[in-house]
Amino acid sequence: MKVFERLTDLQGLVGQSLGTSDWVQIDQERIDRFAEATGDHQWIHVDPARARQGPYGTTVAHGFLTLSLLPLFFESAFVIRDVSMGINYGLNRVRFPAPVPVDSRLRAHFTLLAYEPLEPAGAQLTVQVTVEREGSDKPVCVAESVTRRHL
Repeated sequence: MKVFERLTDLQGLVGQSLGTSDWVQIDQERIDRFAEATGDHQWIHVDPARARQGPYGTTVAHGFLTLSLLPLFFESAFVIRDVSMGINYGLNRVRFPAPVPVDSRLRAHFTLLAYEPLEPAGAQLTVQVTVEREGSDKPVCVAESVTRRHL
């Protein structure tokens, strides 16, 4: 985990890496819980027997499940010590270039794209998040995350 003492330390890091998260296991229980929470019970996610006959040979995680893990990934990748609160402000762009088969391990890489000071004390960060699947050359999610960090 990378540690930044002050939010303002990030101002000069546009275009650079902010860190890489820990690995997260995507098991069928997590996929099923996400399906329950969202109401998305598409068979490719929740029916292992039918999914074995499908295009991936197994169940796959919802794209939005992968996206919903961004806060967890952020938490293990870097910390800014003088920030008292962070707010998810939204997303500029999201793509899911590859599937996430059940029992995959994922982690995220963070690159700072923009730093905008906020008054009275804070900054809006635009961060490219690239989520990789262990053993795959293609990312499973690429997103521009916009957060507001307050002192």
